Amino acid sequence: MQVEQLSSRQGQRLDGPLLITPRVFGDERGWFFESWNQLRFDEAVGDAVVFSQDNHSRSQRGVLRGLHYQLPPEPQAKLVRASAGAIFDVAVDIRRGSPTFGQWVGAELSGENHCQLWVPEGFAHGFLTLSEQAEVQYKARGFWNRDCERAIRWDDPDLAIAWPLERLEGVSVSLSEKDAGAAGIRQNLENGALFR
Repeated sequence: MQVEQLSSRQGQRLDGPLLITPRVFGDERGWFFESWNQLRFDEAVGDAVVFSQDNHSRSQRGVLRGLHYQLPPEPQAKLVRASAGAIFDVAVDIRRGSPTFGQWVGAELSGENHCQLWVPEGFAHGFLTLSEQAEVQYKARGFWNRDCERAIRWDDPDLAIAWPLERLEGVSVSLSEKDAGAAGIRQNLENGALFR
């Protein structure tokens, strides 16, 4: 398994999110890879991570989910992968005291490249579906809690996320009602709805 710390568009490495590329064994019959190994993962992130739940979603091209996060007392960390299709996956640093506050990293995750993105607590997460359809699976540390759940607007100009909209082949971005009405990072900051 290869582990890479990603850099923001400002060129700074964000402390936390990791791009994990498994070793894939393949031949003319197909392929095999270890998608999860507790010992290797804990070593990569430097923490003994216990996941609480697994989630699985299916989305069509143009569906954008996020930017989601949960505040204490039930924050969530996620290990995200696309088991079919392709997505552009994003993590945004929303830790108020962090030197990389408001910066983001992104990576393409697909059923072809088998990559996974580790999104620790203190980061908002979202993804854009690039393929005709995509299935996204993620392991979550911390249970879903409606009272702790928050969102940041996907196209917030303060974040300036470079979503690869040109890859949508003319399809418009499709949002849930909750995501369409999400506030920007400044408003969430003013409302005390970010990590300390």
